[in-house]
Amino acid sequence: MAIGWVILIGVLCLLGGVAAGFFIARQYMMSYMKKNPPINEKMLRVMMMQMGMNPSQKKVNQMMKAMQSNMK
Repeated sequence: MAIGWVILIGVLCLLGGVAAGFFIARQYMMSYMKKNPPINEKMLRVMMMQMGMNPSQKKVNQMMKAMQSNMK
């Protein structure tokens, strides 16, 4: 009977550790992405020029706003 309790406690600790690790990693990545966004205006402007578009400031601002709203 004691072996059953040891196994049960071990499994519960393992599940708790996995859940805690997931949420800690998720929070870390969210804060990292806010501090270091994957794309900025300069990169967006270069991408638009490569696609053959004329990147006006209005278009760039519009795209940045759309991308930021999708990040939330």
